[in-house]
Amino acid sequence: MTGPVDNPFPALPSGIRLLGLTGAPGAGKSTAAAALAAAHGLAVVPMDGFHYADVELARRGLRDRKGAPETFDAEGYAALLRRVRGCEPAVVAPAFDRDLEQPLAGAIAVPAAGVVVTEGNYLLLDEPRWRAVRAELDEVWHLRLDDDLRRERLVARHVRHGKTPEEARAWVARVDEPNARLVEAAASRADRVVDLTGTTNAS
Repeated sequence: MTGPVDNPFPALPSGIRLLGLTGAPGAGKSTAAAALAAAHGLAVVPMDGFHYADVELARRGLRDRKGAPETFDAEGYAALLRRVRGCEPAVVAPAFDRDLEQPLAGAIAVPAAGVVVTEGNYLLLDEPRWRAVRAELDEVWHLRLDDDLRRERLVARHVRHGKTPEEARAWVARVDEPNARLVEAAASRADRVVDLTGTTNAS
């Protein structure tokens, strides 16, 4: 197949409540989730809303590793997904503001019925606190993107949010790429692998 493909995704599985999208940093998870949401009228709950705030990362000595698995409240994420899965009414999820680089509590109203998409790096990570997240998901799709393009877009994202090009490249090499290797190592646990290379949906 040649040329960009606007819709590389398989059909939504029937009878599910929670669909997870995972992939390495910069693979296009947020863009893919937004595209699915727009096409099917779905709510999106991002894992990034469960980032620890910078003040807590500093307290834990993790500020320079922001984005690594241990810098997220995985237990809180699993607990919220459990409420969503149970179709509880009035569930409100946190979002993540990329301009502030901080989580925003109580920002996303989640409907009490229908499919909900959640996206994040570590949905398939084989560690106890992340296995609890996977246990709440009906199906998980692992997204892939050409590594050079993925890294290029990561650098551009960091620059947009305040880093110099040199700082951005150093952060990608020191933080994002080790995280990417963790994510790719868990890809065999996905229900489907979706390659976004050559599509217009990747970002």
